[in-house]
Amino acid sequence: MLDSARQQGAQRALYTPDQRKRRDSTRWTLVQGVLAPLQFLIFAVSLVFVINFLANGTGHAAAVISVLAKTAILYTIMVTGAIWEKVVFGRYLFAPAFFWEDVVSMLVIALHTAYVACWALSWGSLEQQMWIAVAAYTAYVINAFQFLIKLRAARLSAPATARPDDSEFSGGLAS
Repeated sequence: MLDSARQQGAQRALYTPDQRKRRDSTRWTLVQGVLAPLQFLIFAVSLVFVINFLANGTGHAAAVISVLAKTAILYTIMVTGAIWEKVVFGRYLFAPAFFWEDVVSMLVIALHTAYVACWALSWGSLEQQMWIAVAAYTAYVINAFQFLIKLRAARLSAPATARPDDSEFSGGLAS
């Protein structure tokens, strides 16, 4: 069954040989590989603060700081991911291989930006602002799963010689 999945993946390879070479040779692949788990760690810590505030009404400052930190790293990974996509696919966003991931990434950015705007302009109650953060985080989790699926597809579609340690990173924007 695994060989069948690899054969199907090879037929629908995520990268052409030239794109794979560009992906493997650019520093932006490493940057994405470092930022994605860092963003997830910040998200996980922030989620605890946000849930604590919503459940107990305490720790608002910590929750705000953590959401702002999550948003800052999101913007960083979006910009560096767009650069990565330009290097590998020749366009900053919406390359066919990552089109739907980029679409959902735009939703993630919009929701995080909405939170920052509401916080900065004191729009809505503190609870309403945190619920916007929860919506942003929900979209982020969906987007992260999209990228994990692409990572798996990249591994399965890689030629056998390109999979010696199965540690390649598929790149992309990984919100």
